[in-house]
Amino acid sequence: MIQTWRLDCPDQTLVLAVRDSALAAIVYWGASLPDGENLQTIARAGELDVTGGMLDVNPALSVCPQASDSFPGQPGMTIRGEDGAPLMPKFSFERADEGQGALALHFRDVDLGLRYVAHFAIDAETRMISTRAELESDVVIRLDWLAAPVMPAPQLSDTMLDFSGRWVGEFQSNITPWSAGIRMRESRVGRSDHAHFPALIVPCRGASNTQGQAYAFHYGWSGGHRMIAEELPDGRRQVQFGHASGTQITPANRFETGTLYAVYSNTGLNGCAVGFQRHLRDRIVEWPDRDRSRPVHYNCWEAVYFDHDVTVLKDLATRAAALGAERFVLDDGWFGVRDDDTTSLGDWLLDARKYPDGLTPLIDHVQGLGMRFGIWFEPEMVNPHSDLYKAHPDWILGGSDQILGRQQMVLDMAQPQVCDYLFARIDTVLRNYQIDYIKWDHNRVLPYPDAVQTEGTYALIDRLRAAHPMTEIESCASGGGRVDFGILERTQRVWLSDSNDARERLRIQHNAALFLPMVVTGSHVGPRTCHTSGRVFDIRFRAWVAAARHMGFEMDPRELTSEEAEVLREVTSWWKANRDWRQDADILRLDSADPSVIAEQQQAADGGRFVVFAGLADTSAQIAPRPLRLTQLDGAQMYRITVLNRADAPTLSRGSPLLKQGSMEVSGAYLMQNGITLPWSFPDTMWVIEGVAI
Repeated sequence: MIQTWRLDCPDQTLVLAVRDSALAAIVYWGASLPDGENLQTIARAGELDVTGGMLDVNPALSVCPQASDSFPGQPGMTIRGEDGAPLMPKFSFERADEGQGALALHFRDVDLGLRYVAHFAIDAETRMISTRAELESDVVIRLDWLAAPVMPAPQLSDTMLDFSGRWVGEFQSNITPWSAGIRMRESRVGRSDHAHFPALIVPCRGASNTQGQAYAFHYGWSGGHRMIAEELPDGRRQVQFGHASGTQITPANRFETGTLYAVYSNTGLNGCAVGFQRHLRDRIVEWPDRDRSRPVHYNCWEAVYFDHDVTVLKDLATRAAALGAERFVLDDGWFGVRDDDTTSLGDWLLDARKYPDGLTPLIDHVQGLGMRFGIWFEPEMVNPHSDLYKAHPDWILGGSDQILGRQQMVLDMAQPQVCDYLFARIDTVLRNYQIDYIKWDHNRVLPYPDAVQTEGTYALIDRLRAAHPMTEIESCASGGGRVDFGILERTQRVWLSDSNDARERLRIQHNAALFLPMVVTGSHVGPRTCHTSGRVFDIRFRAWVAAARHMGFEMDPRELTSEEAEVLREVTSWWKANRDWRQDADILRLDSADPSVIAEQQQAADGGRFVVFAGLADTSAQIAPRPLRLTQLDGAQMYRITVLNRADAPTLSRGSPLLKQGSMEVSGAYLMQNGITLPWSFPDTMWVIEGVAI
């Protein structure tokens, strides 16, 4: 007996089947099937033949592959009794709960007293599949591994794409060939982390940014994850995501995975990217005021570091406002005796030496300039040299002899008194002053990974947001160390990297756009000499790279020449004039014929306008620029194309191509088949091209 279910959205169908009351399996996932497709046939059509050297029946690649079925690959669950003895469940189908675009499949192992539920939902507008697993037990058990419902991977794929990185070098792409066996990646530092963004993309053969088929996954959890992409001996492929193994340390009766987000695309990697961008922006992020324009950001960190002086900060605010800033963020150094990073984390009391009259004089000045005010916290951390640690050494996670990180330890967020204390201190600051923005930092990996730590942090943020619903929060963890859909259920912005090196940011932003929309991705104009790389970049390049995302400044505006200040004002004015339509735009990565060019097309929701950012990140191999093809335009529509910053062409650009002289009007077909021919430029140049449907 076979029971089947299907979930559909435009361009995508997911079919699940239960055979003989066993665990369900995904028997089809891909382009939309006709409404009248016989799902019983689909469930049987993919059955594998059996030959020598195999079991008489192929063990199912189910939503939770079972070791008890002699499954030859990684099981979807590894559990033990409270005494440590391995348990080998064998689940049977119990019931299905169906709703609009949603399905929950319930299974039970009566002998072991276990219940397993696989949840699936599909969003008709964003095209995103969301899935998670629950496990309950009649008795306390130990969980080593629980995968979110296991998804199949296509066999017409030669490679997989995932992302590694480091501090100031996040979102570096890895391309790995498929082969027999497992590619396993695991973040075990207690956060999603710079080195292990929790995602995987599986392009089918011939896919690119703009064309072909691709499948993509993201695990929405901030506490460390495990990813498995496995090819079985029989050729089948599975993808598993779950919490990092062994991080649910305490025996319990109930466990639940994070949400695994998955999407199929028949328009290349961009189809996956658009699904993630829209779902995050429109379904996951909770905006205090969705209709409010995103403000231009000024952060004082790289201008003053810990050297806070109210007179200097007021001057910085005045200069930032004159450049176009609309929010002023007071970074680390305002509390305790915080003159460097060795002391005072955890105390969260205003430093009277630096602020003898409190924050009110600075906030009044900032608000008098028409700006909002934000402030920095690092709530989960404590310095050994702090009043909090001296009073409560038992509040830390791990032993007192642990290796420090950035001169700090981690507070044990599983202890209710820790979270109560942090809530009280942060709540007091927010109630005493007109603050509507928090930069929430996390600068140290955990001494050991523990899922309860993340759950405690989530609960604290949820509690603060309930008390201060109009306060926005930025997730920062030494830059991009905690960027995932789990933290973004509770925050409205991410600080993608501590690097303000415009060349590095260009590539980091380009890769992150496979998952993140412009509206949540902070990007700042850094100092003339970058503090993390030592490189020097022209203000035009720095400004346009920042303008490609949620724009801000993070430098000392006193260093700007009058010409640099004017350039920054002009770019900022352009950003403000275009931010509202760009907040809902899709970021489409372009396939560049020149590998030195990193380019993207941001397209309005109605398709009537777009902007292309084309950054030259290296010296081209050929003399003249190659045409840059655009994507997803109406082939029959005419567009007016303008290079916004054509005056930036250097003197060595000696020719007279049309776009150096003014606008041109061409069809979408021409733009997609031939592309735009740009002026010659030096490396570290960003061309900005506007397109409007005529």
